[in-house]
Amino acid sequence: MPKERLISIVIPNRNGAATIGRCLRAALASDYRRFEVVVVDDGSEDASVDVIRTFPCRLVRLDGRRGVSKARNAGARASSGELLLFIDNDCLLRRETLSIANASYGARKDRVMGGTYTPTPHDTDFFSSFQSVFVNHFETKKAAPDYVAAHAMVVDAELFERSGGFVEDSFIGVAASVEDVEFCHRLRRAGCELVMNRDLQVQHIFRFSLRRSVGNAIKKARYWTRYSLANRDLLTDSGAASLELKANVLACLAQASLLALSMALGVTWPLALALPLLALDLALNRGLIAAWRRTGGFHFSALATLYYLTVYAAAVGIGAAAGATQYLWSARCAREYR
Repeated sequence: MPKERLISIVIPNRNGAATIGRCLRAALASDYRRFEVVVVDDGSEDASVDVIRTFPCRLVRLDGRRGVSKARNAGARASSGELLLFIDNDCLLRRETLSIANASYGARKDRVMGGTYTPTPHDTDFFSSFQSVFVNHFETKKAAPDYVAAHAMVVDAELFERSGGFVEDSFIGVAASVEDVEFCHRLRRAGCELVMNRDLQVQHIFRFSLRRSVGNAIKKARYWTRYSLANRDLLTDSGAASLELKANVLACLAQASLLALSMALGVTWPLALALPLLALDLALNRGLIAAWRRTGGFHFSALATLYYLTVYAAAVGIGAAAGATQYLWSARCAREYR
């Protein structure tokens, strides 16, 4: 039997009154004995703090909004555990999650272990289910991933302290987006191992509508593209920013261009070129489509595929264009004021 280490669950919170209660209730229901819960409130303006105070956990309050990275780092400093488990305030631990984390992390201290979302989210509407399967499928595709996400990240406390934690400056450390990617890339360059454990799962509360789904796709793509251009790894097969998704966005752009050309010229032959692109796109994403079918059946899979090929791809493309623009503008400003 592995040693039962003290695990600190670190949860950043910003205006999470709608979900933090369920998050803490699930965390405290763990079947693991040695753990503590540390919640860092990042200047919430809702009733979050009142909710948090009703639970037996450690509350750290930041002086105003300081960003998700600063909140995670403050939580780590306030923790006593040998292992840190980072999750978000809209994630629900399963009863066995901490036991899995302790048993599978192993004796090595130079590793970052990640988990993922359950295929079925807490709220089972279409857009939430679409996103939960999407993230689960791509995050668990590789046993040695490009990064592990901070919605289910296990790291040795001493290693985290030595690393300096999540970067707090620039756009990376403000909104939950790529601070975990940068952290993992930095530790991997220092010789640490990144490991994905598909059994380490949290159930996510998305509360997604069409508007929120599209907005999330645009925001994540914007941050990701800006970071990836700076990191020179835009075409890397990286978790949710997979090669399959990138091919899907390019295929959507190409097919829209062919449609516009057909309408402009008043001919139909450009549309014939779109069919091979569609077939290739479907072939490349067959694993994701199969995952949707396993989780929600044929009708859900068909609708999810249609959404993925059209609206979702367009939203990711818009976000990527915005991120590229921001990167180029910041690079120009750096040259002008250097």
